[in-house]
Amino acid sequence: MARSTRETERTYAAPDADVSWLSDLAGTGPVASVADQGMQELDAVYYDSDDLRLTGTRASLGRRTGGTDPGWHLKLPLPGDSREEIESPLASKDVPDELRDLTLSRTHGTALRPVVRVRSSRSLHHLLDAEGDVLAELSMDEVSAEALLDDEGRAVWTEMEVELVEDGDPALLDDVEKVLHRHGLDRAQSPSKVVRALTETTSLLKDTPGAHPDVAQGSAGAYVLAYVDRLVGALTDLDPAVRRDAPDSVHRMRTTTRRLRGCLRSYRSVLDREATDPVRRDLKWLANELGVERDHEVLRERLTSGVRELPGELVLGPVEARLKAWDVARRTEARRRTLDALASPRYLSLLEDLKSLTEAPPLRSAKAAGKPGKVLGKALRKEYRRLARRMDPALDMAPGPERDTAIHDARKTAKRLRYAAEAARPALGGPVRRLGKRAKAVQRVSGAQHDSVVTREALRRLAVSAQASGEPGFTWGVLHGQEGAAAGTRERQLPQAWAKARAAARSKALRS
Repeated sequence: MARSTRETERTYAAPDADVSWLSDLAGTGPVASVADQGMQELDAVYYDSDDLRLTGTRASLGRRTGGTDPGWHLKLPLPGDSREEIESPLASKDVPDELRDLTLSRTHGTALRPVVRVRSSRSLHHLLDAEGDVLAELSMDEVSAEALLDDEGRAVWTEMEVELVEDGDPALLDDVEKVLHRHGLDRAQSPSKVVRALTETTSLLKDTPGAHPDVAQGSAGAYVLAYVDRLVGALTDLDPAVRRDAPDSVHRMRTTTRRLRGCLRSYRSVLDREATDPVRRDLKWLANELGVERDHEVLRERLTSGVRELPGELVLGPVEARLKAWDVARRTEARRRTLDALASPRYLSLLEDLKSLTEAPPLRSAKAAGKPGKVLGKALRKEYRRLARRMDPALDMAPGPERDTAIHDARKTAKRLRYAAEAARPALGGPVRRLGKRAKAVQRVSGAQHDSVVTREALRRLAVSAQASGEPGFTWGVLHGQEGAAAGTRERQLPQAWAKARAAARSKALRS
């Protein structure tokens, strides 16, 4: 079973032979002393696809021997100086299946092979607090790299790393860096050993002039593509978290998928729909597959909270036991459906299509080169009018199932308006930010109303099952009544939320 930790470190250029400055680190922040831990010999073979897809997405996979933590190490990017490090034992010389699966959103199923060998002679020091506990490790490495691809380049260099212990205070890195700067030690230009090793031993890693060098800066196309790139990157990063069942990961991946699909729909004037419509269909499929697990998470939390908050005298019969059995049965099936989707050929094909979309975007030249105020503003007005055509009739309907369905349909359109506003906000500023905020409020209120509709149906089924087993249905009925009242409250709030959205859409900046 793989183990996950958070690695937070900074890499610096090689220090001079004189390291007397190490003693200056004592007294830096909480550091009380520096302890020499001697020498270590590390030997790591890094794996990647022939076109270095892992390295290109700031990830790495290596099999390391020597040191204090031999094993397979998969490192995935996190914000700032951190990475998630997922470790697996050295049981096999082949890439462990679990780690291979966690790379799929980056490799798209492409075979992994050894690409570079990196050996390090490490001088290790511990930065200790007053109680002798380790705060961070400082290592000075003499590194040699050997290409394992078709070419046989070699490289040698020295570098220094400062790595926090897990859950260490990132402020310590800033304090240490101030001391290092005083002694002329600057950050290394390369983000990691494997990147430097591949850069210096092969010709496969090259500097690029930018994500989309052919797209005019400040154009409508540039803003849309920046949003698409960010979402595709987020989808790639969330895939391993979903596979490992990290908290809230399914929700975030589903939302990212919906944002991306909405962007491709809203900005069809910028991106050719002949290329993007098939991608949108696959994104819809993926969101639906993820939605089974996510919808169950929401419903489970709503039902569990409802039972927990009831006074004891209103809980009659084995309510918690029935709720637990209901949860286990549906959660297992929902989880299986998520994992099956991520293992499917359709998903891998979608990832390839998204890669093509970002690397060779199907721009409609005239609109993509246009002024963002005109092009993006027109798309936003179109999404707003679509929302108005759904929301106004929905609010005029009498309460009942037809109105519930109409409000739910309007809610989905409000989400599209909100996502379209997110893409346009960097270009159009405050008015679009307000519109997005108002659309989000409409979505939130109508979403709470819809959640109540879904919850009431689940409560009805639970009550029927309970009564069929000879159990009281009273508690389920109480919860059903509470949900009905909550839905009524949300429905009364919706007209006001919609009125604010309408007012935000009348901004002159959106009517130019």
